[in-house]
Amino acid sequence: MKKQCFNPYLPSWEYIPDGEPYVFGDRVYIYGSHDRFNGYVFCLNDYVCWSAPVDDLSDWRYEGVLYRKTDDPLNADGRMCLYAPDVTVGSDGRYYLYYVLDKVSVISVAVCDVPAGKYEFYGYVRYPDGTRLGEREGDEPQFDPGVLTEGDRTYLYTGFCWGHDKTRKGAMATVLEPDMLTVREAPVFVVPSGSYGKGTSFEGFEYFEAASIRKRGDTYYFVYSSVAMHELCYATSKHPTKGFEYGGVIVSNCDFHIDSYKPADKRIYPDGNNHGSIVEINGQWYIFYHRQTNGTWFSRQGCIEPIEIKADGTIKQVEMTSMGGGKYPLEGKGEYPAYIACNLFQTDGSSELTAKITQDGRDGDEEQGYIAGITDGTAIGFKYFDCKGIHRVSIKTRAYCNGAFELRTAPDGAPLGSIAVEGTNIWTEFSSDIIIPDGVHALYFMYKGDGNASLESFALATGDGLRKSLRSDGQINGTGIE
Repeated sequence: MKKQCFNPYLPSWEYIPDGEPYVFGDRVYIYGSHDRFNGYVFCLNDYVCWSAPVDDLSDWRYEGVLYRKTDDPLNADGRMCLYAPDVTVGSDGRYYLYYVLDKVSVISVAVCDVPAGKYEFYGYVRYPDGTRLGEREGDEPQFDPGVLTEGDRTYLYTGFCWGHDKTRKGAMATVLEPDMLTVREAPVFVVPSGSYGKGTSFEGFEYFEAASIRKRGDTYYFVYSSVAMHELCYATSKHPTKGFEYGGVIVSNCDFHIDSYKPADKRIYPDGNNHGSIVEINGQWYIFYHRQTNGTWFSRQGCIEPIEIKADGTIKQVEMTSMGGGKYPLEGKGEYPAYIACNLFQTDGSSELTAKITQDGRDGDEEQGYIAGITDGTAIGFKYFDCKGIHRVSIKTRAYCNGAFELRTAPDGAPLGSIAVEGTNIWTEFSSDIIIPDGVHALYFMYKGDGNASLESFALATGDGLRKSLRSDGQINGTGIE
């Protein structure tokens, strides 16, 4: 990478969950729904697109609005939201956007000649007699489309299965004609819901939502959100519409199951629903997923982690990190913004977490994110940093507080030192002489004291002195230092 990568991978003021990544040409494009900062429901904004060069996942470019919620004839008044979409390239070389509106159970389709242009409404997925898929007697409601085109066939995967609703049997696969709308083969169930998983390989990890499909070699990978909601799981088959077997969890947005640095059942970040997929970029596979911010489920941000697909096709669960698309630890010096925290929890195990990643301003304002609501016992973790010769650590805080932030390299590790802070109405720097051992470490800042603090950033200094890494416009410098 030319510059360092971070999570979230888009600017801290952008909220794109449900990410579906694709490589077209020499760029990777991200398609997703579009949450609003401090939104009151999911997906309030129009579809937009961001892209990056395949050789630099730190350099994301805004491509503009792809499609507005009012572009669908069923939503001329804009009262419905655009839920998670997916994109595929048809046999005619055009790009087809599949999506659902939040109050109907049919699949809408829009089309464009280029990956990130202005998509135009194209039609609704329908049976040969014209009945829309999802509206024929016996149809299950359509939701969360995932699409894959091979030759003259497009495979459409859909479904939403809440809890133990026995009317919902699981994820469905439907085969479409080359016109990208007409049903060629009626829906069949490929992964069971929570009511129908007993005795199958999916038991305990049944389908909830977030259907996504990829192909690697001769193997189809079906990525989905399980009944636990916070985890993205995968299933594999040699056939696109049958024979899927459960594979495992790829990522959890609270690091559930991970036992390398904590108990496996400890949630290390506020959990919530999850949606994303895998993609190969420049020979490396990645999982795209999302996390919750602002103390709500309705302002979600996209994250990336590199994954390894082993020779036998299996994928081991990866940790949430601050490193984004980077394959290597972050440089252990310079200043880093607090919003790249990958762990946020109360040290006493309490669920009463008031701390949250947030921002100032209104939706769309390019305000750098920070962490607010930090109270006694709040722990904030960042991973991972390659530290050498660090002997001084600084933080920037504000708000009414009086206490200290202890620095550790593990959630239950011994403090390396502490930084005393006091209440201030503006971002104010506090620092302390703290030696971080040389090596690759996680960094945990744990607050002890009174009040309710906010954290904007932290900085690591060597003997050469502290060198800043935030530009005047609040965005991150690529190398972590100037």
